[in-house]
Amino acid sequence: MLSSETDVIILCGGRGTRLGSALGALPKPMAPVGNRPFLELLIDRVEARGFRRFILCVGHGATTIRAHFERSVGREIVFSEERTPLGTGGALKLCEGLRRSRTSLVMNGDSLCDFDPAPLLDFHTRVEALATLATVATKSRADGDFVELDARGAVTRFSEHAPLTGSGALNAGIYALGSAFWSEIPSDRSCSLEKETFPALVGRGLFAWPTTAALHDIGTAERLEAFRRSQLGFKSSA
Repeated sequence: MLSSETDVIILCGGRGTRLGSALGALPKPMAPVGNRPFLELLIDRVEARGFRRFILCVGHGATTIRAHFERSVGREIVFSEERTPLGTGGALKLCEGLRRSRTSLVMNGDSLCDFDPAPLLDFHTRVEALATLATVATKSRADGDFVELDARGAVTRFSEHAPLTGSGALNAGIYALGSAFWSEIPSDRSCSLEKETFPALVGRGLFAWPTTAALHDIGTAERLEAFRRSQLGFKSSA
């Protein structure tokens, strides 16, 4: 699968309530890191892997995000704007008609796990998954969405609670989604991928693919500051 022909969908419409007043009126994905928005750094890292077409699912702060990225050159950026909050699943469903590629690479606009997505996409195709989640070791975080999996990489449990066995991992918020996945998301209401869609797919084509790359997010003021500090000596992972 060619990276240049794969849609990259970035969910960047959340309010960032846990950041409090740290950003003022700025939407969370536009948090400054040095002299650039976090979302621009994220897109640049993905583009460096060969991806060229990006769909930004915007909501809160959509005008600010549009104004910045409409000026982009050398890559295609299109926008899908929710008028009322739809959740991660609802926002994703809203952009369905903008897709061009059979398989989509989806990621959150407030986190970064810098690895080459090509092996993730290849694994997803090989096992004929509906959805494949990139995962990191549970020791990297104490909160998030935890998964347990079998020897094939099929997810046997998806939960907000830590794994019951030693085979668990943490959802990194990066997904390969096949064309059949989209019918699993309701189109008439708000929906959460993490609380509804993925748990319902356990045993029905939900797989996990591990990466050793570090997972960063900017969901709190402390994590945003830690990410800013980490960029002083950042080295990309393969």
